[in-house]
Amino acid sequence: MNPLRFFLPLSLSLFLSFSAGAAAPRPNIIVLLCDDLGYGDLGAFGHPEIRTPHLDQLARDGVKFTDCYSPSPVCSPSRAGLMTGRNPNRLGIRDWIPPNSGIFLRPGEITVAQLLKKAGYRTLHAGKWHLNSRTDGSERTPGEAGFDHWFYTQNNAGPGHLNPRNFNRNGTAVGSLTGASSHLVVAEATGWLDASRTAAAAQPAAPFFLNLWFHETHEPVASTEEFLAQYPNETNPDRRQYLANASQMDAAVGQLLRYLDDHGLRENTFIFFSSDNGPETLNRYRGAQRSHGSPGPLRGMKLHVTEAGYRVPGIIRWPGHAKPGTASAEPICGLDFLPTACALAGITPPADRALDGANLLPLFAGQPVVRPHPLYWQYDFALGEPWTHALRDGPWKLLANASLDQVELYNLASDVGEKRNLATNHPDRVKSMTATMRRLHADIAAEGARSGNPPARQNAAKKE
Repeated sequence: MNPLRFFLPLSLSLFLSFSAGAAAPRPNIIVLLCDDLGYGDLGAFGHPEIRTPHLDQLARDGVKFTDCYSPSPVCSPSRAGLMTGRNPNRLGIRDWIPPNSGIFLRPGEITVAQLLKKAGYRTLHAGKWHLNSRTDGSERTPGEAGFDHWFYTQNNAGPGHLNPRNFNRNGTAVGSLTGASSHLVVAEATGWLDASRTAAAAQPAAPFFLNLWFHETHEPVASTEEFLAQYPNETNPDRRQYLANASQMDAAVGQLLRYLDDHGLRENTFIFFSSDNGPETLNRYRGAQRSHGSPGPLRGMKLHVTEAGYRVPGIIRWPGHAKPGTASAEPICGLDFLPTACALAGITPPADRALDGANLLPLFAGQPVVRPHPLYWQYDFALGEPWTHALRDGPWKLLANASLDQVELYNLASDVGEKRNLATNHPDRVKSMTATMRRLHADIAAEGARSGNPPARQNAAKKE
């Protein structure tokens, strides 16, 4: 159990109380997920230049989570974890999914969309998917994963974020589109909501779940003149493209938020905003010349198991429950979304499998989050350092190599940059956390071996 640690001088009074027995209708639920957006890439998280007024306002209207984590330091595993509430290594999704690799989210895995749809929610996915390797119907589509309507690309928008040609809608290729990818994603969602509202005009509309996964700010980065014009003093044209790309995505979020306000949906909608992993390293691969994302004060980048690989921006807005303008240092993770969504919808999470996430709703009643075990990451293809495993328990962070016989220990409450290895100072803590890590590793690896996904390396170090 992790204690609450808030940056503001309030503790139990920081959040408004949430009563599970309240008679209010079940909330609508929205996930806004960016791609490769770094921890330091929003104004609300300290970037000195990037203009993200709508997300900054979202943070002021809700809770900014300073210790928010993705399930993995790379794309596909992180998305798999968010959809299932399970460590992605359990699913055999250990790395990004290359086209035609035969790696995908297997049918036996229950998704949050399936659970919400069964509970009466209308469900939509729009944007990047990257949980299958083929779009020919031979592997699980978003529709088969519980979405009534889906508008997606297998991986990145192509040829870039502007005027993409590779979207698929409900199993049919869409062809050439005009506009920025994030704006197309939001337009698809709001158009679907309009159509759903018209079809249900004679009766109260069911709540909805929107799963909007933006392509920004992943390469190939492309931004419109409207947003490039916001950075007239940036002399590096590639960096200017990146800054504008974040603003382009932010403007799409603004369009969605205005829609909610205009249609009276703001007060009963739960929004979770985050990123799938940390920022890409500049020029790591050919075509990554616009990767100017910021890890802020964190150590590492995407594909690392130090903090910058998977500590990401996190915002929750839930009017009447999340007190506006507050910040929380409670560690949360994308794995927590499924159990939290189940609690919002009043349904029971799957009991026939291990879930690695936790219900976050106790936070909004000033109570601690009760986890099944400490937060744990394993990424076998990590770059930069020998560390492939990590465990966070309260403020303590343990890094370990592949054989789990070399470790470093950090207190993130006082050393967010992981600069002071305290392993020799706390041998008992190292021993205890290493034992927990070994137990989790053995359990998760055994389940992953039964997943049905091939074990071959998925080439993360080359490109994703």
